[in-house]
Amino acid sequence: MRKTMTSLTLLALMMTTAGSALAQGMPTSQPKFLQIYREQVKMGRAGDHAKWEAGWPAAFEKNKSPYSYIALVSVTGPNEVLYVSPLASQAAFGDTLAREDADPALRAELDRLSRGDAEFVSESTSLQALARPDLSYGNFPDLAMMRFWEISTYRVKPGHEDAFAAAAKAWAAATARIAKDTSWRTYEVVAGAPGGTYLIFSSHPNFGAFDKTATDGEATFKGLTFEERTALDAYFRDAALSTVTNRYRLDAGQSFVPAETKQKDPAFWMPKPAAAAKAPAKKP
Repeated sequence: MRKTMTSLTLLALMMTTAGSALAQGMPTSQPKFLQIYREQVKMGRAGDHAKWEAGWPAAFEKNKSPYSYIALVSVTGPNEVLYVSPLASQAAFGDTLAREDADPALRAELDRLSRGDAEFVSESTSLQALARPDLSYGNFPDLAMMRFWEISTYRVKPGHEDAFAAAAKAWAAATARIAKDTSWRTYEVVAGAPGGTYLIFSSHPNFGAFDKTATDGEATFKGLTFEERTALDAYFRDAALSTVTNRYRLDAGQSFVPAETKQKDPAFWMPKPAAAAKAPAKKP
C-alpha cells in the first residue's frame, strides 16, 4: 500500500486485523504494528506536493484496498510529511505487498506516482515499529476527530532499554494521579532507524489542546514521588542519547481512510472545492 521502494510498501497506523475491510473503520485500540513513510518536501513545493499526493488515495480507492493511512504534515521541524498506516502484524504488511503485485493496473499507477514524486520530494525514508502498550497510557482517541499530532523520538543507549521502560512507567504512574485524561501511544522501532529508538504519539482535536498538555506536564513533574523522580533522573543521566519532539497537522486530502471515518466530519474529510473566481465583467 501507499508508496513502494524497490517493492517495499510504506506505512501503517490504523487497523486491527490483516483482513479487515475498510467498512470497519479506524482502529479503536492501539495498532500493533506501524510502518511510517517520511517524505521531505522541497522548499516552496508543499502545495504542489499535496495535490500530487491525492493520486495515491484515489488509486487505492479504485483498488478497494482494505488498508488505511493518514498523512501528517509538519508544523515544526523539517518540512516533511509522514504517511502512517496501521497493521495488525508484519504478516499483514506482507499482504499489502502481495495486493500491489497482484494488480498490474495498480502497480503501474503507483509507479507513475512514484516517478512524479521526484519533482517535489528531496528525501524519503521509511521505518517499522511495534506497539509497546506496557509503555503507553490512557484511552485510545477517536482518530477520525484528531487534527494535530505530537511525536517524540527517544534515542536510548544500547543496553539501557530497561531504564527507558522504567522512566516511561514512572511518568505514567504520576500521570494517572495528576492528569488522568492524558493519553499517548509508545512504539519501539524495529527497522529503518538505529536500535534503541522509541516513538511516542499523542493527538488532539485542536492545536489549543497543547496548552493543556503543557500545564498537565508541569503538574505531573511537580507531583512525582521520590521513586518516580529517581527513575527519570537515572534515564536522562545514564541512558538517554537524544529526544526530539515535533508537531504535525492531519491532511485529509493526502490520507486514505474509510468512508465511515469521513462521515464523522464530512466538512473536514470531504471539503467542497473552492468556487472559481469570476472574471470581472467587460466594460461595454
